[in-house]
Amino acid sequence: MSFVFPKKASQLAYAFFSEPREGKLSKTNLPGILQEAQSETFQHGKHSFNTYTWIGNDTIILLVHGWESNASRWENLLPYLKKSGSTIIAIDGPAHGLSSGKEFSIPKYAEFIHIAVEKFKPQYLIGHSIGGKTCLYYQSVYQNDALKKMVILGAPSDFNIILNNYITLLSLNTKISKSLEDHYLNHFKLNLEQFSGKLFASKLNIKGLIAHDIDDTVVLFEEGKKIAGAWENAIFIETKGLGHSMHDAELYEKVSRFLFEEQK
Repeated sequence: MSFVFPKKASQLAYAFFSEPREGKLSKTNLPGILQEAQSETFQHGKHSFNTYTWIGNDTIILLVHGWESNASRWENLLPYLKKSGSTIIAIDGPAHGLSSGKEFSIPKYAEFIHIAVEKFKPQYLIGHSIGGKTCLYYQSVYQNDALKKMVILGAPSDFNIILNNYITLLSLNTKISKSLEDHYLNHFKLNLEQFSGKLFASKLNIKGLIAHDIDDTVVLFEEGKKIAGAWENAIFIETKGLGHSMHDAELYEKVSRFLFEEQK
């Protein structure tokens, strides 16, 4: 198709790469944990996105999920955060959960985060996987002084690795791969080398905690090390046996201590 209909072939390749196949939710069949929260829908241009709030005190935490997921992925972490009495807010990313659209991108996700941050004024940000990288991108672009700490779990660093793996998986030719690279340059004004978690992290001056599992087969352990090496004011936790989901009581206790230790 790339030789006969090159534009259409490029559009299809980008759609396969940017459109999640899982993670959408229905208002009539929300997971129980989200039914317990106060739901709110925000409009942003042609898009809408959802947030879920578990109301507590004036300490506010914003949770940012990853690819083909939604706000319910935080169910295991919530009890550890609730011990502090904090208000906890989770967001559905573009084309995920109850948010609108078919296409996901980090810059669009960061726009959603910015609106949520302006509205709720969180002091803490926690992101998993591509949501973690979006948190890094968000703070590097918006430089929000109100944020005190950030937690990044199993996040990728180098976007060109993700894209090149996709190109290899589908055996895309040079013409299509070049078209995909051009799309990101034209739409997001960043080349693939600049679209890097370690570069975003190098611009941060807030305190950070990065955790990555040595057995993660979705986002390799080395990606977390790259981010940790670039983030001057962050600590790095190596876990084993948790895989990419990183659900673990001991880890969540460490996250809680990192966030709230200075309040005690």
